[in-house]
Amino acid sequence: MSIYDVRLSRIRDWMKQRNVEVVLVTSPPNVKYLTGFDCHPMERFMGLCLQATGEATLFVPSLEQEAAQKAGFPHIVTVSDTEDPMDIVRAVVGNGPFGALAIEKQQLTVARFEQLQTVFGTAPAVAAEELLQDMRMRKDEAEVAIMKKAAEIADRAVEAAVRAIAVGKTEAEIVSVIESSMKAQGASGTSFPTIVLAGEKSALPHGVPGNRTIQEGDFVLLDLGAVYEGYCSDITRTFVVGEPSDEQVIIYEAVLAGNLAGIMATKPGLPAKVVDAAARQTIEGFGYGEYFTHRVGHGLGIEVHEFPSMHGNNEQKLVPGMVFTIEPGVYVSGLGGVRIEDDVLVTETGVEVLTKYPKELQILGVE
Repeated sequence: MSIYDVRLSRIRDWMKQRNVEVVLVTSPPNVKYLTGFDCHPMERFMGLCLQATGEATLFVPSLEQEAAQKAGFPHIVTVSDTEDPMDIVRAVVGNGPFGALAIEKQQLTVARFEQLQTVFGTAPAVAAEELLQDMRMRKDEAEVAIMKKAAEIADRAVEAAVRAIAVGKTEAEIVSVIESSMKAQGASGTSFPTIVLAGEKSALPHGVPGNRTIQEGDFVLLDLGAVYEGYCSDITRTFVVGEPSDEQVIIYEAVLAGNLAGIMATKPGLPAKVVDAAARQTIEGFGYGEYFTHRVGHGLGIEVHEFPSMHGNNEQKLVPGMVFTIEPGVYVSGLGGVRIEDDVLVTETGVEVLTKYPKELQILGVE
């Protein structure tokens, strides 16, 4: 039995418990998770339909038929650009009447839901998110192995960037080095647009890199991630070019201490909020609490932002198999910012850090 059969079996058990007659999964990440087929069909219809009678059908655009077949799903139905996808769905599921329909309420557009109503009528709509989120939060051994490779690719991309950073280079030039490194290592893409921010721009948590040149005395913040076999990594490291000021050193020490405190607080059975609290209280102890303006991290997997959300009010218990980031930051307007981010795995006894690039303050030379 494949891992996809196991996952579908769990959904069928849930359908019986909830008296759900049909599950229709349409978001590409969840379709990939349940079938192995990785596709972003744009405006075209794609979906996995599970029926209480046992049938499982993967609807794909006609131009994706060959790719879907290579993924190995046993029952594929294609939809051409000239066909009404709801007619194709109706031909598979019949004319009803239908009991409860499970859909991804947070993903489905109103327009698509209204189209589904032409097939399923007024069947009660049940949210499938809670089950799918719970399943995807707990990575299995195969997923963890892939994510470790994605993290390794990101580590090596940081190494490449460090070799390239020099006074006079632009942020955009370093972005190019990073992305070329990841591609050369086998990454299929980036987890998100690569961030390289120098000097005062490093105080922008989600700043956009451009033609700002690196100067002596700058913080240089790198935030990057690789997609490998459909799974994401996400790492942030911050450096100083030339001799740092006393305040730069203190800020860096505060963030590093916060990062390490968050990692030390990661244990199965504890609520997610303790990770945020550990990092935040540490940074507050350095006097920079007001400059730590975001949650400590986020879940990671097929998507770069998944559950759990690692914020200070999340009571959800940590369980083995969860992968998330720990990324405290301090951002001082006009001076710059520091963020140190790792990908971590909750284990049976504690935590394993997947990103390995060193975190001690590195002072890069001035050429």
